[in-house]
Amino acid sequence: MAVDEFELIRHYFSDLGNDKSGSVRLSVGDDCAIIAPPAGYNLVVSIDTMVEGTHFPKGTPGDKVASRLLGAALSDLAAMAAVPACFTLALTLPETDNVWLKAFSTRLSELASQYGVRLVGGDTTKGPLTLSIQVHGWTKPGKALLRSGAQPGDRIFVTGTLGDSRGGLETILKHITGEQVPYLQKRFFNPEPRLDTALLVSDFATSAIDISDGLLADLNHILVASRVGAMLHPAELPVSQSLYRWVGEKQAREWALGGGEDFELCFTVPLLSEPKLAWALREHDVAVTCIGQITETPGIVLAEEGKVWSVEPQGYNHFSEKGVNR
Repeated sequence: MAVDEFELIRHYFSDLGNDKSGSVRLSVGDDCAIIAPPAGYNLVVSIDTMVEGTHFPKGTPGDKVASRLLGAALSDLAAMAAVPACFTLALTLPETDNVWLKAFSTRLSELASQYGVRLVGGDTTKGPLTLSIQVHGWTKPGKALLRSGAQPGDRIFVTGTLGDSRGGLETILKHITGEQVPYLQKRFFNPEPRLDTALLVSDFATSAIDISDGLLADLNHILVASRVGAMLHPAELPVSQSLYRWVGEKQAREWALGGGEDFELCFTVPLLSEPKLAWALREHDVAVTCIGQITETPGIVLAEEGKVWSVEPQGYNHFSEKGVNR
């Protein structure tokens, strides 16, 4: 049975999530939300949009869309070492599919509780399936990680493993089966924002970004903003056993460098701060790997077995490439 816009909001999204900070004074149900930032903190805001057929395949169940949507959006807050607070959601639906909406809202609620964020408002309309989410978080003044602080000599680190999301997408598009497939598809549909890791490294990092368009493309954003270059060591790229066993070392490396949408962190740390970083991460359960260093010369070069060659920082571009239905 179809429901109208206001019943849809009340039934699936009213007061979704938990507000652990007490900063949300007025939430879903009015013209605007009222947010009171904690004393001594700045507000950090980011917005992401996902479109069916571009960011996820047509027919994707609602729970998987919810995981991909909120995880990717919160990754932007992690990149700036921000504490998540709340979010708004704009939802465009071709029709009111109650099964899809139930799965979507239930998973969104689970993740909102897990990450301590609360839905405070949004909008619904009819049209091709499109979802826009704006996340809000807090940082102390001067403590947000930016793209513009990297210095020559800094070491370049990444979290987790790279290339898995691209591998997961390929298994979906090509209808691949096998023992590695569930892990790779989980990495595509369930990005894990590295919020805790970001807070642990924030005292030592000089710059940071989340990996959405691909390591080379996103690292290049740091390099341009900081007016520096980088040397990467391909042999040090963290690649999962699942990806390695499925496609081999060469393809796994290529996807690690340019596959995109891993939503891991890439950050830089001064050489002298590495021991402090290692101590801060001694009991942390997310892998952090050094893959290179910042240089004075602009651009990105790869170095392996005594050879050095330059690479172009190519990544996904919405206006030059097709989406997931290619």
